Parts: sequence; C-alpha cells; structure tokens
Amino acid sequence: MADAPMPEEARRAAELIGKADIVVGIPSYNNSRTIGHVVRAAYAGLAKYFPHLTGVVVNSDGGSADNTRDAVLSARVEDRHLLLMSTPLVAAHRLSFPYHGIPGKGSAFRLIFSLADRLQAKACAVVDSDLRSITPEWIDLLLRPVLFADYDFVAPYYHRHKYDGTITNSIVYPLTRALYGLRVRQPIGGEFGVSARLVSRYLKRDDWETEVARYGIDIWMTTIALAEGFRVCQSFLGAKLHDAKDPSSDLTAMLQQVVGSVFMLMQEYAPVWRTRGGSAPADLFGFQFDVGLDPVSVNLERMVNAFRRGCQELGEIWAMALHADTYAAIRKLGREVSGGAKNFHLDDELWARVVLDLACAHNRHPVSRGYILRSLTPLYLARVASFVQETQELVSAQVEEKMEQLCLQFEKLKPYLIDCWDGRLQPAAKAGETPPAPEPAGPPSAAVEG
Repeated sequence: MADAPMPEEARRAAELIGKADIVVGIPSYNNSRTIGHVVRAAYAGLAKYFPHLTGVVVNSDGGSADNTRDAVLSARVEDRHLLLMSTPLVAAHRLSFPYHGIPGKGSAFRLIFSLADRLQAKACAVVDSDLRSITPEWIDLLLRPVLFADYDFVAPYYHRHKYDGTITNSIVYPLTRALYGLRVRQPIGGEFGVSARLVSRYLKRDDWETEVARYGIDIWMTTIALAEGFRVCQSFLGAKLHDAKDPSSDLTAMLQQVVGSVFMLMQEYAPVWRTRGGSAPADLFGFQFDVGLDPVSVNLERMVNAFRRGCQELGEIWAMALHADTYAAIRKLGREVSGGAKNFHLDDELWARVVLDLACAHNRHPVSRGYILRSLTPLYLARVASFVQETQELVSAQVEEKMEQLCLQFEKLKPYLIDCWDGRLQPAAKAGETPPAPEPAGPPSAAVEG
C-alpha cells in the first residue's frame, strides 16, 4: 500500500515530537460548538490517568468553515483542575490538521492512524467531536485495556436512547454478532481504543479510497479486528449524549455506506464467518450504572409512507434480491400497511431474512449493488416503524431483551444465509426475468433514517 497522504505541517509536527506513547484522535467537520469540550476531556484524561506517558491530541479536520480548528487550539485546560486530579509529569501535545483525500470520517481516521504509526505510539484512541457526555475517564477506559491488558481493540459500550442508533440495533449489531461470533454491542459507536499492531494492520489495507473513507470506517475497523483474530473487548462509558437525529430524518448516505461496508467485508471474510456459529460475550471493562438520556423524537408516519412508496417503486429490485418467501411476505405487509400505520408489524424472522437476502444479492450482483443498497432504505424504515410501535411503553431493559431476541434470530438463520450465499436458495425473480407487479401503495413521501 502507498503511504497515506499527510499534510506537510503534520509531517513537521511529527518530526518535532519524535515519539509518543499515546495518540488521541478527534475527527471533525464543523464541530466548533462541541469540540472544545472534547479536547479538554482528552487532555485531562491523559494528565490524570497517564501522567508518565507522552500524549498527543490530534484533531483531523475535514475543511470546517466554522472555526473548529481554532476551537481545538484555543481550548483552555485549567491547570489548577488538573493538579487536583494528578500532577502531570509529561505535558500533552495538541495538534490540528486538515486531512486530504475522499471527504469523510475514514480519511480523518487515516491521518490519525498515520500520525500514531509515525510517532510509534503504543495505543491510539479516537473519539467523536460532537460528544457532550465525554469525561476524562473515557480516555482511561479506551486506552488502559490496550496499554496494560494486551487488547488490540476496545469498543465502546454505553447506554443510548432506545431510538438512537437504529442502524446499529436493527442491522449492524445483530448481523456482525451472527457473522463473527462476538457480542460487540456498539460496533459503529464512534469511540475506540486501538493497539499499535492493529493500527499498522489498518494502514496496510488498500481499501481506504472506498466507502470506508466515509461512514463505513467504524464497522470496517471492528470487522477487521473480529475477523482477523485480534483481541477485542468493550469498555462501559455511561451515556452517549451527542447530536442524535430523528430515525425518520434523511440519513440515506450513512445507511448505504455502513451497510455497504458490512456487505463488502462479508465477501472478503466469508471463509471466516462460514465456520463460526453462535456468539460469545465480549469482555467488558468499567463500572456499569444507570444514566439519564436525551429524548429522541420519531416521525412514525413518515417512515411508514417511505415503505409505501418503496412498495410502489421497488418491486423489481426486491424480487431480484429477496428469496421468494421473503418477497411474498413483504408484498403482504405492503397490502396491510396501505390502511395506515397503526399496528404495523415487521417481525424479527422476516426482518433477518430481508437483511440476509440483500447481503447475498449484493454478493451475486456486483453491477447492481448501488440499487440493492438504496432499496434497503424503505425496508429498514419499515422495521424501525414496527420497532417503535412495539417498544413505546417499554423501559430500556425490556427493549434490550427484544434486541437479544432479534440477535438470536440472526444467529438461528446462519444456515439459511450460507444456503443463500451458495445459491441453493433462489430469489423471487432471477436477474433478467420479469418480477411480479408491485402492490399499489399510498402517496409517495420522502423519508429515510439512521
């Protein structure tokens, strides 16, 4: 792999610093309102928990127009507060650089990892720049398992509102768990700790110019760690309070890039996941406690309208991608929902089959992958709408139990996935054949979610 592009000012800074034990990276784009707090928490965490180690806080910015970089460099850390916690023996460096390459979070990560590798850091942590709930303890929890317990990858484990993170809850967590056999609850959480040897492995990869450079980076990192036998654990970070969005808002790009990355990695690691069955809990560090969470508003009707529109427009793609029984069940659901959103229900087994069928179709039809991923959006919104209706009166522990049942359904269908992957099960309509006519639906309505 060619050397990753690095701004000249970053090269000079790395030469000046020479070596560092720890790198904390903060990717950003127009986060001036929140990033100062994140920088202060990172700086304080290094001073309190790792006073004997050299730390570098790196902001990798994607061309912000709102003074994000100035907010990083001017973030004030009160020395007297740090002295109350621990006397820092080594001051942390603070850097902010623009990254080059494809715009997106993955390109920001690439610069952070390149700097960590150049500085020969023993461990690297990455945290989101829009966090309002980050504390200095997060830095300790993300780095200590790497530095002192020989883990390579530390995923976050935190409490989130039941309607925050629906891409994770409905697709990425249950699918990743069923594929690779480890229960990493937040595989696209945004905060990670990574060992030097795993950083080196990431940088050797040649797929940085793909969707990985955008929203696919988190699941790419997690999947490589799981599939290639690196030691993986989780750390409990409390609440994740950030700029959450209504699940019916337009996050189409995020959905397609994240799920597209999962599906692409399934092809690379098919020899791995075909041999793994069931799942085991991942080691969990940190003291768990209940936390208060920000509310997340949901526009149920908008999500159901998106599914209706999908029933009108996407019959041909769904028939080509979905198994005959899955497609028939979706058509039936389309007829039922035409009367309104009340009591709308897309059950766990049908939803798992939808996701697995689309993964297999993505593998079978390279030319049609964009269409297949776009056709997922209304189906995904249908599942979220169903989940919202089923869980409106449930508390978090009950919701988590429902999540567990969904995950077990994905695991149960592993033989089904292998049969579909190997072509022993046929879609409703083979490529090139005329599929059944799509069912009529209500008026179109724009909606998508993340």
